[in-house]
Amino acid sequence: MYDITVFGEILIDFTSQGFNEDGQMLYARNPGGAPANVAVAAGRLGAHTAFLGKAGNDMHGKFLKSVLEEEKVDTSGLILDDQYFTTLAFVEVNENGERTFSFARKPGADTQIQKEEIEIDVLDKTSIFHIGSLSLTAQPARDTTLYAVKRARKKGSIISYDPNYRASLWPDEKMARQQMRSLIPYVDLMKISDEETELLTDEKEVEKAAETLYRQGVKIVAVTLGREGAYIYSKDGGCVVPGFEVTQIGDTNGAGDSFWGGFLYQIIVSGKRLEELTKDDLVKFARFGNAVASLCVEKKGAIPAMPTLEQVKKRL
Repeated sequence: MYDITVFGEILIDFTSQGFNEDGQMLYARNPGGAPANVAVAAGRLGAHTAFLGKAGNDMHGKFLKSVLEEEKVDTSGLILDDQYFTTLAFVEVNENGERTFSFARKPGADTQIQKEEIEIDVLDKTSIFHIGSLSLTAQPARDTTLYAVKRARKKGSIISYDPNYRASLWPDEKMARQQMRSLIPYVDLMKISDEETELLTDEKEVEKAAETLYRQGVKIVAVTLGREGAYIYSKDGGCVVPGFEVTQIGDTNGAGDSFWGGFLYQIIVSGKRLEELTKDDLVKFARFGNAVASLCVEKKGAIPAMPTLEQVKKRL
């Protein structure tokens, strides 16, 4: 059995690193992609994780596979395709650590995975199945996502969802709203950022957005609030779990993914069914996730910045 299996994009984040002596912007090659980030974040804490998806059989795809293998993430379900290039994301980071994205993905290999290519020996043996929303932006990955979610749910997996809105990857906001909301009826656990509440629920207020998702069947909702921490909502109501003081910001790449990796890890080690988790449990899990995220943002990149369990315990 796998503790957490993730499905979706794995890509290269070319992250801005300032300028050279000629005034040209420099970029560092970092492994990334939200689902991959979650797998590594949970894996570094001690979870047994696996990745399902597709990259190109090129220098970048081979690099990404080697990174996952080094992090002990199972890659038996990672396909390197000769026909399509690995997706590239160029990330410009301002002085506050906030990001602007530009994607080379027309099409990226991650959008071209067929449902017949899913490694079902991994999918059918996972406690938590986690997906994002970038796999919904194009076919055939959109249909493959829905197939994988339905199959995992039928096999008894907990379904985790983090809709990750990137405007430039969608034809328009209407399509994004429709497709990103399409998975909600299948989801047990859901994380969104405070910037995505209106897009996913028509509610601007965090509390109302979380309650709306809960009423639609999501058992546990987490809304990340940046440096303020996270808002958690479940059968016992909602509350804000404060974040940790950050001494310095490298960049915010992977902040939400690291939080969610920590949160999912805590669900696994608790040994409890979702229905058994109390409000105190969820506050503890969110505080743990906040600690993971606070350590992640102090370094540059996403996967390279994920902390170990010992580092998180020290922060706590």
